[in-house]
Amino acid sequence: MTSSLFSKSPSSARREIPSDARETMWRLPDGFAIRRMDWPAPGGAQRGSLLFMPGRADTYEKWLESLDQWHRGGWQVSSADWRGQSYSGRLGRDALTGHIDDFSTWVDDYAALWADWTAHTRGPHVAVAHSMGGHIALRAVAQGRVRPDALVLSAPMLGLHPARVPSSLLHLVARAVAAIGDRRRPAWKNSEKPEVIPRARSHLLTHDSSRYEDEVWWRTKRPAILMGAASWGWIERALASIGVLEQRGVLEGVGVPTLILATRADRLVSWPAIRRAAARIPRAELVAFGNECRHEILREVDPVRDRAMNAIGEFLDRVVPARG
Repeated sequence: MTSSLFSKSPSSARREIPSDARETMWRLPDGFAIRRMDWPAPGGAQRGSLLFMPGRADTYEKWLESLDQWHRGGWQVSSADWRGQSYSGRLGRDALTGHIDDFSTWVDDYAALWADWTAHTRGPHVAVAHSMGGHIALRAVAQGRVRPDALVLSAPMLGLHPARVPSSLLHLVARAVAAIGDRRRPAWKNSEKPEVIPRARSHLLTHDSSRYEDEVWWRTKRPAILMGAASWGWIERALASIGVLEQRGVLEGVGVPTLILATRADRLVSWPAIRRAAARIPRAELVAFGNECRHEILREVDPVRDRAMNAIGEFLDRVVPARG
């Protein structure tokens, strides 16, 4: 039976940080401060705790609607910025370009955050992550750095476009380009993809114009969350990290119950790569969407989003049932 928290209702949380949620700056082991939000379970509920991590150039403000639904279902909900994104500083050569020295840095950060978070929250502990966040969370699990009771991945970045080209070949090209000049330089101008002008960005993310406008509203309300293109160094390191997950035996060793939501129509991450990864993870379940769904599955039109949220609810009820 699907949990009642997924009943459809207008979400006042989409443009408001909950009054009982705490936004803080939390220091990683090396002293770098990242922003996190912790939202205690309502009314002493004991369903468990859920940590949501967003994607590249992403921010938890965009996902408040889903966080609100999980919270109303009795979950303690937390989220955080990745180092170098949103209110957690910048690592590129300007205020907009997204850069990282290596994805292992983010894996280390995630492992440190997970350790602190699980030490102060009630189980079961569920990891939920989107796109680049899904890649990092899965790599952390695969490398034994974190062990959630359940893992939910939304459109995880397990391959880049063009999907027909092997990631190993894309990596060779990216490594050559990144070596020419400053690795921190932006790889494209002001949009999610080089060939897409900014006003078409929404066509990559969601069919729901209202939910897309939530992001625009938050960027006006909190300008510091704005981020543009990835650096060439980011692209090269992303493909190197994808190669880590593609190594034989890595995903096969993931023993955590895993739910993957993905769309065949995704124009930002590779559907074939996701499908291959799902087949390699022993306890993975794949929920596939088609042309009705774009990259941000949990910010899609209601019929798509409801199906996705219901799938998550049914999965969690099954693999981490509520304790009596």
